[in-house]
Parts: sequence; structure tokens; C-alpha cells
Amino acid sequence: MMAMADETLTDLTGTPRRGAIPRASPIVPRDSISGRALIAVVAIMTFLASLTTGAVVLIQHASNEWQSDIARELTIQVRPVAGRDIETDVQRAAALAKGIPGVAETRAMSKQESAKLLEPWLGVGLTLDELPVPRMIVLTLASGQQADLAQLRSALSANLPSAALDDHRSWTERMRAMARSAVLAGIAILVLMVAATILSVSFATRGAMATNRPVIEVLHFIGAKNGYIAGHFQRHFLVLGLQGGVIGGGVAILVFLILDLANRLFAGSAAGEQASALFGSSSLGPAGYVAVLANIVAIALVTAFTSRQTVNRTLEAID
Repeated sequence: MMAMADETLTDLTGTPRRGAIPRASPIVPRDSISGRALIAVVAIMTFLASLTTGAVVLIQHASNEWQSDIARELTIQVRPVAGRDIETDVQRAAALAKGIPGVAETRAMSKQESAKLLEPWLGVGLTLDELPVPRMIVLTLASGQQADLAQLRSALSANLPSAALDDHRSWTERMRAMARSAVLAGIAILVLMVAATILSVSFATRGAMATNRPVIEVLHFIGAKNGYIAGHFQRHFLVLGLQGGVIGGGVAILVFLILDLANRLFAGSAAGEQASALFGSSSLGPAGYVAVLANIVAIALVTAFTSRQTVNRTLEAID
């Protein structure tokens, strides 16, 4: 048995002793079916985690753009009232808005434009002359300035009771809630993927230890430290985690690059404009790609750490 231990230690340290035949370390086989399977699992998990991270980044960017656009525009709705000239009321409301500091531009929508806003609900070709269709005034706020909306509401209430100011606050809150929900959902998915990766690595480590249990028991019997044995497993699974992470993360980066290229190619088309308005830019930007690269490193570290902890717990049980 001592001869066997001597030969085994020779293989592990890489320094052949007299009379020993050098060969690869038998503790953790470098090329095995289980190792290739683990690389595939880690690659899939990293790919899905990178897609989730990229989707969260894109949603956050789109939400910020939507909120920025909505926050810079307000609308005044002027309702037609019997005995009053709505055109005069519209012009007066626009004049009141222009006098408010922070309002850069006002644009009163025509009757035809206001009626066109109802087409998605009422259809095309209807005559709305007999209906009390309200008129809209779009206000654009100056960049970097805060408009006194309370003053504008007071002025409209005092001079035009039929006019109402909408600052789109409810829509902004809904977008913020949707963005927060998307971020939380993405974090939950990432946690589940990390948990699945930990379980896969744990099973793979136990399988590798079971395959090489006689050698591990001999090393443990002759006094090899747990850290020495665990270090071999940690380095081995760190390499597997990096290989799988690079494959999965690289494919995810390629997917986002293709989406960004497609978005640029179809930028001038109607479909491209609608997709851009709905989903925002499909470019992750430097921060997004850094987050994907961080996923690769994190998955590799989780793989190595899980392997080491599994080996330590198993060796403590042998003690």
C-alpha cells in the first residue's frame, strides 16, 4: 500500500521519484464524459444568465428613456363647454402655459389631430363633428429646469375651468413599477440558475470523488491534508467553469451583437421604428457587456468554490 501511495504522490506533485513511472494525476481526470457534460451544463447556465442580465439591462435602459420622454412632456386637455368658444379657450390655455417658467414649447393640436387620437378606439371614417371631442395642448419642458406645475394648475383653474393639466405621473409610476418588477424577476431567475449550477457541480464533484475514492482514501490515510486534495478539485472545476462560462457568455454576447446589428439595419423601416419605440435600443453598451463578462467570472468562481466545499465536507465525513 505504501508503494501505491508513493506512486500516487509522485503523480500528484509532478516530481517523479526514483523507480516511479510519471503519469497524469488520477484524482481528477482531466478529460472525461462527466467533465464534458459539466462544461455543457455550465455553458447553458451562463448563456441563460447572460441573456437574463442583458434583458434586464435593456429593460432598464428603455424604462429610463420612456420616463425621460414622458417627464419632459405635459398635456393640457380643454373640454368643449356650451356657450364658450373652444378655439379661444385653447389659445388662452396655451398662452397661460407659455408664461410658466420652465415650459420651453407649447403646441395646440388641431381638431383633426385630436380626433385622430380616438381612431384606435372608434375606428376610421367616423364623423366626430357632433361629439364633444376635447382638444389637446402638448407642453415641452426645458431641459434641466423644473416647471412650476402648481402655478399652472392654479392659473388654469382660475381662468379656464374646462382645462385640466396631466403630468403623466401615473404612467411614470407604472413604468417604474414595471422596471422594478423586471429587475426583481431577473434577479430571481439568476438566483435559480446559480442554484442549479451549484447542484450540478456538487453532483459532478461527488461523482469524481466516487470514481477515484481509493486514491483519495490512500492519500487521506498517509496524512495528505484536506486542503491539498480539495485544491486539486478546485483548480480542475475552476478550469471547467471558465471553459463553460466563456462558451455560454460568448454565445450570449454574439446574440446581442446580432440584435444590435439587425436594429441598425432596419432602423429606417416602420417595423424597426416600432420595435425601437417599444423596446428601446438593443445595444447593451459597455456596462451591459461588462455585466455579461462578470457573469462568466462569477459562474467560474461559484463552480470552483462549490467543488472545494463539497470535497471538504466529504473528507470531513471520512474523518
